[in-house]
Amino acid sequence: MATKIRFLPTPIIVLILTIFLNSSLTQSGPTPTYNVLGFGAKSDGRSDCTKSFLSAWAAACASVQPSTIYVPPGRYLIGAVEFSGIACKSSGITLRIDGTLVAPSDYNVLGRINTWIKFERTNGLSILGGTIDGQGAGLWACKNTHKHCPRGTQSLGVYNSNNVLVNGLTSLNSQFFHIIIDGCNNIRLIGMTISAPAESPNTDGIHVQSSSGVTIMNSHIATGDDCISLGPGCSNVWAESINCGPGHGISIGSLGSSVQEPGVQNVTVRTVTFTGTLNGLRIKTWAKPSNGFVRGVLFQHATMVNVQNPIIIDQNYCAKGTGRCSGQASGVRISDVTYQDIHGTSATQVAVDFDCSKKYPCSGITLQDVHLSYQDQPATASCVNAGGTSAGLIDPRSCL
Repeated sequence: MATKIRFLPTPIIVLILTIFLNSSLTQSGPTPTYNVLGFGAKSDGRSDCTKSFLSAWAAACASVQPSTIYVPPGRYLIGAVEFSGIACKSSGITLRIDGTLVAPSDYNVLGRINTWIKFERTNGLSILGGTIDGQGAGLWACKNTHKHCPRGTQSLGVYNSNNVLVNGLTSLNSQFFHIIIDGCNNIRLIGMTISAPAESPNTDGIHVQSSSGVTIMNSHIATGDDCISLGPGCSNVWAESINCGPGHGISIGSLGSSVQEPGVQNVTVRTVTFTGTLNGLRIKTWAKPSNGFVRGVLFQHATMVNVQNPIIIDQNYCAKGTGRCSGQASGVRISDVTYQDIHGTSATQVAVDFDCSKKYPCSGITLQDVHLSYQDQPATASCVNAGGTSAGLIDPRSCL
């Protein structure tokens, strides 16, 4: 007896095919991984690996899937390099570093280049782990002996990028700034370790400008300049659980170097410890005309350990020897700045110093539960052109 073939109704066949196709589209295979050793890199710290890293980036960039560039343990000598995301097909590239990227030891090779390792116009970039070593000691020695020296290169720069994560990176001995974030949105810097000697000039830890939605958390920063600095055009910045020292503290500014300048707003700095730093929480502006502003700032839960200027607003900054701002007043308008639960020790008697613009006095400054001492005795506060309120325990006595 012949077997009858029974056909499923057309709607059921369509449904089964649809489920199968959708299932196959959502099942992604292993993430493509590009090991820099496969592109000719050598981990001896002497062979120039710049082209190998660029080739690995090009391969990852060409992938239609999110992809990973892997740097195994070892030392990799890298010259000035730019990783551009303009033509990338991948929706996200991860750079996973288990080794150390090393700059040339001769500062003349990179000293006049703006950024050593540069990421430009990326989206969804992740940099995980690893160490970058700027080998800046030679340039610092040049600068400290007042010779004619190059400015130095910034170690890592992320420019005009969105949705970037840097997690667990160590930056050592940068010639100039360690990390710069410029023209970016939604940037997270987590678990950073940044280190340079106290006498290393201009080695700011993390500098942010013209960027929004920047988070800096759980980081240890020791430098010869600002641990974190916020330049013009910063908004919605959150810095939390930061250990700073040595260094010049956490600074908004300097601002107001030009007349037309975007302001800084919506900044939170909380749960920070400053140890032996020049400044703690600082706002700094040039004594020059400007339409810039600082507003909506919260400094909260800060511990000062022998800090020279624990709380300071300096609107009369003028670089030594320039003479460009003599007798002028800062045009930067500072308002709505809150200091809450700030305690510890000052290395100078004036622990709170508000030196505001004579043309546009600071307004809306709030001190709440501030307790700072100087050599086991009361510290003092100084206010010039500053207005605001205080609440809770205030020591030194408020001068607002």
